[in-house]
Amino acid sequence: MQVTHLFANLSVPDIDEARGFYVDYLGLSDAGLTELGWVARFQTPDGQAAVQLVTRDATAPADSVLSVAVGDDIEEAYEEAQRRGFEIVYPLTTEPWGIRRFFVRAPDGNLINVNGHKDG
Repeated sequence: MQVTHLFANLSVPDIDEARGFYVDYLGLSDAGLTELGWVARFQTPDGQAAVQLVTRDATAPADSVLSVAVGDDIEEAYEEAQRRGFEIVYPLTTEPWGIRRFFVRAPDGNLINVNGHKDG
């Protein structure tokens, strides 16, 4: 499995209310996902660092603290998590917005959203 991106998922009650802090104060720009309504990504001007704000996950039973993108390796990542006996909290699913993902609980208790786009 090759990790391509990591995003911290910060729980917020209202994305629009939090936007001012991340955009106006920290100088981050809106990097998308706002059309989903429940998640937004903000990044540095060079695109090297980003954070996601999440009000609640739209389909999973719980919120994750970290999103890990693995591209085309999503099935391999899922099988490896199962092989290692990690708790799968949300099974491998193709979401309506086009991403394939699953949630796995790390041994430290944190919930991780492992994802890849179905088109690569």
